[in-house]
Amino acid sequence: MIIEDIRALVAADESRTLELKKTTGELKDGMHSACAFLNTEGGWLIFGVAPKSLKIVGQEVTDKTQQEIAQALAGLEPAVDVQVEYVDVPEHPGHKVIAMHFDGWVWGERPHTFHGCPYYKVESTTKVMPHDMYDERIRAYTPKSYAWELQPADGVVMEDLNKQRIEGCIRMGVEGGRIPASALTAPIEEILSKWKLVKNGVPTNGAAMLFSDKVDEYPNFQLRLARFLGTDKDEFIDNQRAEGSFFDLLDAGMAFFFKHLNLSGRITNHSLQREERLEVPYKALREALINSLCHRQWERYNLTNSIAIYDDRIEIGNPGVFPPEITPETIKNPHDSYPYNPKIAEALYRTTWLENWGTGAKRIIEACREQGVEEPTWRWAGGFVYVTFKRPSKSSLEGHAPQSGQGTQEILESSSEKQHSSPGSSPEILASTPEFTNSSSETKVLMLLKSYPSLTLEKVASLIKMTKRGVIKITNRLQENGRLSRKGANKNGEWKVNE
Repeated sequence: MIIEDIRALVAADESRTLELKKTTGELKDGMHSACAFLNTEGGWLIFGVAPKSLKIVGQEVTDKTQQEIAQALAGLEPAVDVQVEYVDVPEHPGHKVIAMHFDGWVWGERPHTFHGCPYYKVESTTKVMPHDMYDERIRAYTPKSYAWELQPADGVVMEDLNKQRIEGCIRMGVEGGRIPASALTAPIEEILSKWKLVKNGVPTNGAAMLFSDKVDEYPNFQLRLARFLGTDKDEFIDNQRAEGSFFDLLDAGMAFFFKHLNLSGRITNHSLQREERLEVPYKALREALINSLCHRQWERYNLTNSIAIYDDRIEIGNPGVFPPEITPETIKNPHDSYPYNPKIAEALYRTTWLENWGTGAKRIIEACREQGVEEPTWRWAGGFVYVTFKRPSKSSLEGHAPQSGQGTQEILESSSEKQHSSPGSSPEILASTPEFTNSSSETKVLMLLKSYPSLTLEKVASLIKMTKRGVIKITNRLQENGRLSRKGANKNGEWKVNE
């Protein structure tokens, strides 16, 4: 490096990647900046330049100066190998500029500290790194030691895990070719151990989050649900809070979408089947909600995921951050997968609830394009990651109706605020959801009769692909144990599911 190189660097003034000090009398402050460079994007630390005037004056460099610099660098942990350059200043004979370059931080590396304190850069300012940022980097550096999902679950034992749900997930994984068939007969604990969800016979937080029926110790296992009037939060039409493990929250979120979003139906002449779809594709909303629950920072106990529906948009939010390799602008581009909770994500992938290789955003966008809906946007604000879907206007929904004589009959249903109090506008919609197909026959009967109390048993039998006699046996058993009751006459009566 020569003096012309120094002049070129200094000309741009101090920035996120350049710190200027007049002399090594400011060596301690300089090391704060060096630590900040190491924890951010890297940069140059230069002594011998007046920060305000940018005048290059240099300083005398003695053996003591070099020893002080070496001693100061030793205060950085982990240790760094830095080449210190001493550049002569022609205008000031005997004076030298001291320049040091520090490489930036890479995801997965241990964060640096100076005398035990971490620093980072905010534009041209050096600041002490916040605890949550430092913890996140330590977690990335040693995930096995610090990852929330790998810690033993508080107050949760194997008996608290929903065996039926686990078996259903395993069955889906086998059918999807992601789990060997031998898993169908293997002990559940053995399968969960392979997925790193059980350690020494104790469920991990990850297992509790996915399968536990006991969530008392987890106040963050909640989902806030709101339908606001207008385009802000001043007034709401519906305000709920669901709690439970992953699948409970997923079910509650999807039911809320079906309750408050418009639904259109089309009967095709060739099949005489009614095809129904939400104004925003079910698949896109489901994928976004799964990602929101899977990749959130579950260690943040005081925060919860949320769904907010406004007149003009839908926002799904979760406490978390974007991986360093992905930004709200680049998430729509092809990218690798960087799950925040890799063991939870792996379990969901193996059981076909989640895809791999970072294709979630792509599939959300494709589902919207197929339906002619505007693709969503992503953003990070206030410690939350948000995905926002724009709601189509009523006129655009009506614009999808075919003209008369076209061979299909389009039926459009307007505001569904009061019409849809079930996970779907028709039992066929409910019966087609993965949540339904993954359940036992008894649970399927309860789901159908809770959402559609006037269903006939013949209809129930056809939806769950059983004989009417088999459905009668189930309903008789449910009535005997008090979980189901019948009100009114046989033809005009209704079923009541007793919680």
